[in-house]
Amino acid sequence: MAEPVAASRLLDTLQLAERPRPRAVARWPHAHWLAVGTVCLGAFLGQLTASVTALVFPALEARFGASFAAVEWVSLAYLLVLVALLAPVGRLSDLVGRKTVYLGGFAVFAAASLGAGLAGNLGVLVACRAVQAVGGAMMQANSVALVARGVPGRAMRPALGVQAAAQALGLALGPTLGGLLVAHASWRWAFWVNVPIGVLGMLAGWFLLPRTFPDGRRPARTARPEGRFDLAGLLLLAVSSTALLLALSAASGLPLPGRAVVALLAAAAAGTLALVRQERRADRPLVPPGLVNTPGIRAGLLVALIGYLLLFCPLVLEPAVLAGRGTAATAAGAAITALPAAFALAATVGGALLPAAGATPPAAAAARSPPPPDCSPSPRCPPPAPGRPPRRCCSPATASDCCCPPTTPW
Repeated sequence: MAEPVAASRLLDTLQLAERPRPRAVARWPHAHWLAVGTVCLGAFLGQLTASVTALVFPALEARFGASFAAVEWVSLAYLLVLVALLAPVGRLSDLVGRKTVYLGGFAVFAAASLGAGLAGNLGVLVACRAVQAVGGAMMQANSVALVARGVPGRAMRPALGVQAAAQALGLALGPTLGGLLVAHASWRWAFWVNVPIGVLGMLAGWFLLPRTFPDGRRPARTARPEGRFDLAGLLLLAVSSTALLLALSAASGLPLPGRAVVALLAAAAAGTLALVRQERRADRPLVPPGLVNTPGIRAGLLVALIGYLLLFCPLVLEPAVLAGRGTAATAAGAAITALPAAFALAATVGGALLPAAGATPPAAAAARSPPPPDCSPSPRCPPPAPGRPPRRCCSPATASDCCCPPTTPW
């Protein structure tokens, strides 16, 4: 009993730690655009790092006397940690507040970037990149949610367009900036450039982002759910995503024997199946099945997957192709900039054109998707603890599989 009470008090403390915006900011009719601008700083920072890092690989090989396969872990470490932490960080943000986690993400990202630039060997650099991914997950898991909850409905389309444009702008500036830094400064500045942006994001978020919970506490209907954190789901997600990313990296040059690749693909498939089963029966799933089954969210996830594949495949391949042709780093960065720059323009203009076409952005549709029908209290759900709200079931016919915890996003 002592453990749940201590955890409850800690969560209460973290919820109350979120500070409100100054009254002058909160009362301004267009204050939501200040919040969107803060979120755009995080979106810009994450993509800037991704695109800058790709151009410093040759410099890292020369500095540390390492092979390309070894240097590739500078990117792999970031991706593995980011993928593994996005879902649990999203759940943590539901409990302690998105503003708190988002600002913490800026702090962790800036500190890790400073350490990466000071790294004296490749191992320390890879470790700093892993820590940097923790901060990236804290920001990325909350960016769209902060926009969706802080922007009125009429401004949702342009706000999401601006946020997407900020991501594309980071991707667009990254190659050119990375090429200039490698050619005229040092590879270390590819990481140090994140520090002032991270500090600016922390300061802006402290003053411009609203509290997650208006009165400082989580409302009763979304109070903390009963049951333990879904540790099994977290481990299965980490194992399956790590195995899949390593197998895909082997196809792009990571030196792994064929049997190891087959074993990794089998582990990824088995882990994914086990993860689906775990999430269906978990008391507090990382990703509630009813949420994923919502049509608007499914559409948003599918479109996001296709869009990022089309955007990132050329960004990953072009540096290697241009380097193989002997293109200078500055010229290569300028050439790679064209695609994300066009993406930024399309994201900004597209948000204004969607209403005329009668369409809704998938991300906005996902953010405003209605709850599943017939979500009423059911005696088949486990009884709540004294003083806690009742558990609800998405459908009485499937109550054993769909006892929704009170923190379900809707």
